[in-house]
Amino acid sequence: MIEKKRALITGIFGQDGSYLTELLLSKGYEVFGLVRPEDRVNPDFQYAYEQVKLYEGDVCEYASIARAVRSVVPDEVYNLASPSSVVTSLEHPAMTSNATALGPVHILEVLRDAKSNAHFFQASSAEIFGDTNISPQSESALCRPRNPYGAAKLYAHNMVHVFRKQFDMYAVSGILYNHESPRRGPGFVTRKITNGVAKIKNGSEEKLILGDMGAQRDWGYAPEYVEAMWRMLQQDTPEDYVIATGISHSVEEFVDTAFSYVGLDWREHVKIDDRFKRHPDKVRILGDSRKAKEKLHWEPNVSFSNLVQIMVEADMRSVRSLQTTVLQPLS
Repeated sequence: MIEKKRALITGIFGQDGSYLTELLLSKGYEVFGLVRPEDRVNPDFQYAYEQVKLYEGDVCEYASIARAVRSVVPDEVYNLASPSSVVTSLEHPAMTSNATALGPVHILEVLRDAKSNAHFFQASSAEIFGDTNISPQSESALCRPRNPYGAAKLYAHNMVHVFRKQFDMYAVSGILYNHESPRRGPGFVTRKITNGVAKIKNGSEEKLILGDMGAQRDWGYAPEYVEAMWRMLQQDTPEDYVIATGISHSVEEFVDTAFSYVGLDWREHVKIDDRFKRHPDKVRILGDSRKAKEKLHWEPNVSFSNLVQIMVEADMRSVRSLQTTVLQPLS
């Protein structure tokens, strides 16, 4: 009988954590999660965790990570736990640095001390490049982060390299560009747009307030990105990879695509508020994922327009479902 692989996931209740959980279960893994007491699962995809065993802990606490690792004895560890908002990092740089920069180091230290052979994945970010000098960005691009989130991610990214080289550990970083889905948090601009479109189309709202419509991002589909995470840990040699579509689109394109899908003109419903604008990028933040294509045989298949469509349709269903629930007569 073939023994099942065991995977431990931090940040398991987030967008990527939920899709990774589903992927690993479909591949026959035993899946375990490290969660904080205050973490809450979205009831819309509670089903994804019915076969998962959860351990209470925090990536900033060596002891709780060690307890989970001793109990699980994982073959693979995926660190997805991190505050993921750039805006929040600007408001709370110390909190962001503690979890985002030091959390991965605590996990790596636990694995080293336990003499574990587990393969470790760190969710890095395109924010490490910041004010880089080249576009598109490959794995060797100059890193000049310009916010606490990017700086913290870069520290963790560099420490993964240190543990790999100095301690001969299988540790890799996936430099993930923006990846979206219906499970993206409502505070992110993509969900703000698709949820706003759904409510406007449904008649429950009239306006959508946004900032810089000219800002461009390399947007991909989250389920495809977690597939890349898994593929990175199946390689004979641990290496870092840029995971991206290689195509950038502006916020205005996203807005236009979303509103057009439901038959509306965005110009009649969008209001620009300068308070939501960020400093413009010096170069286009655009990923060069040729290495992932060549070595991992990974490439994105969901197009930008299909991604927007998937998200709008999901938010339309959610808005209609909520309206039906509210209108139900009391028995």
